[in-house]
Amino acid sequence: MRKIKVHIADDHQLLIDGIEAVLSSEENISVVGSSLNGEDVLNWFASNKADILILDINMPKVDGIAVLQSFLKNDFQQKVIVLSSYDDTKLIKEVLKIGASGFLAKKCAGEHIVEAINEVYCGKQYFSESIKDKLLSTFTNNFLDIDEMPKESSFFSSLTPRETDVLKLICKQFNSKEISRELHISTNTVETHRKNLINKLKVKNVVGLAIYAMKNNIV
Repeated sequence: MRKIKVHIADDHQLLIDGIEAVLSSEENISVVGSSLNGEDVLNWFASNKADILILDINMPKVDGIAVLQSFLKNDFQQKVIVLSSYDDTKLIKEVLKIGASGFLAKKCAGEHIVEAINEVYCGKQYFSESIKDKLLSTFTNNFLDIDEMPKESSFFSSLTPRETDVLKLICKQFNSKEISRELHISTNTVETHRKNLINKLKVKNVVGLAIYAMKNNIV
């Protein structure tokens, strides 16, 4: 069985040691390197490879944002799970736009790191439940008026006008019956539009819509 190769970058050796201890019992995961600052991360990846980088945002010399930007510019292929002591939506939105595949608050990293690594390695995005709730809340509270959204955005380019209407109401937390009454269509039609939206945008649920929107600068 091929092991998932992981590199850990954090400015606290204690946290690196803690994550290594958690991962040491996982048969499918191998820690292949670690770094205490962003400059070391870039130097390491210049001549080494890992499947996943666990990356602290606040590091000396070169911070995590700059590391992500460098990876994006140079088309590095490893996936990145961001660690941060802060879980504000502005930061989450920023790291998503520059290539992060997951986001974990440091306070719950030990609890969720194994699940995050396995999910991200399989090509999925990973966010702990508290982060998902924050994203969805922000998405709902800040959903823009449809007329103010950029019409050329890829987020809407494949959607029909009716799907866009349904999406707007879903993001305002309307249920199917409420959407049916609002748009004067049957609940079955609403459910069909809901399924089409999830399929077209390649997400699993409304939280996925929120994440997609943040990555594409919709909210």
